[in-house]
Amino acid sequence: MKAIVNQRVLPEFKDTSVMQCPSSTPCHSNVTHWTIAAPFIHDLEQDGQWLAPYVSGDRHHFNIIPRPKPLRSWHSQSSTFTNCAEWLIYLQHGKDAAEATDGGVITVFPQLASAVGMYQQFSRKKIPVVAWLFNVGTCQSGLRRWMAQASLQQVNRFVVHTRRECEMYSQWLGLPKERFVFLPYQVADIPVTYSENTTQPFIAAIGSAHRDFPTLFQAVETLKLPTVIAAGSRALAGLQLPSLVQAPLDIGKQDCLRLAQEARINILPMKTNSQITAAGQVTIVEAMRMGRVVIASRCNGAEDYITHGETGLLVEPGSTPALIRAIETLWDDPQLRNRIGQNAKNYAAQHFSDEAAGAALQRILDDVGRIP
Repeated sequence: MKAIVNQRVLPEFKDTSVMQCPSSTPCHSNVTHWTIAAPFIHDLEQDGQWLAPYVSGDRHHFNIIPRPKPLRSWHSQSSTFTNCAEWLIYLQHGKDAAEATDGGVITVFPQLASAVGMYQQFSRKKIPVVAWLFNVGTCQSGLRRWMAQASLQQVNRFVVHTRRECEMYSQWLGLPKERFVFLPYQVADIPVTYSENTTQPFIAAIGSAHRDFPTLFQAVETLKLPTVIAAGSRALAGLQLPSLVQAPLDIGKQDCLRLAQEARINILPMKTNSQITAAGQVTIVEAMRMGRVVIASRCNGAEDYITHGETGLLVEPGSTPALIRAIETLWDDPQLRNRIGQNAKNYAAQHFSDEAAGAALQRILDDVGRIP
């Protein structure tokens, strides 16, 4: 069913997860047991069961393999690349998951998919693999590309969270496009415990990857609007903050959610180039789940999540005038902000929830598991 908002039909996310297995895809049959390896699950009692509870029926059974060591906070990372020590943890985690399964493996993050792929090659054990949240940030050339191609040949399905990634990864890895499935990034329901700060209104910009803070700084300096940036230190390195811009460092996830809820507008200014695969989806989906209005650059897959004027605003990347106009459109119009925010919340609940993702995962597992 299509979602109707203000008498206009928003784009529906088509079910592309059930597809035929091309001749070059590793095939398996009757797979019903899956081990899940997700880097954010270290303590099974505290970290939850990811999407397993949202896969209905009794066909598929799951066993979660915890990460040997807790994943570091993104705020504390000094580089966008995975270092040797982290790779050793990923390799151990992938090996543990592959050895524990009586069927297939579901990985979250590209490093774990590669780790399982390396284990397959060294052990010569054929294991069906579904690589969820496969986002490498940028498609690097040289050694990194060669290692990715070598380790990911046996992955059955790559789940990506922007449409453009299907073609990009297919070319980058030299694999059939049919192995790549676009599904929206999902976020569990987020309680809204803070109201918009109406006495000291401000703009919030949350996140680090491929952010275009110089364009945002020019816009808010022109408009003289208070702004709070929640980003890692490397994303702000070398930048001079305008007088009305604050950038508190070392804040946690809950602090970021509070900023997003209290802000009058959430903005994702992003830069783009041909190597960037996707960026900003986490921040976009979280803001929409909380019913907050978002302005995002029209690039890096943001257009797969926001319908301009209905569930948020999209502006051309790198355009200070366009960003200024978008801010001015929303800043003094609470009715418009509330309408767009409510539209966004309703749309996100339907398409970006754990329930929606669990149903999509079930279709993929059914597909991979019944291939002869």
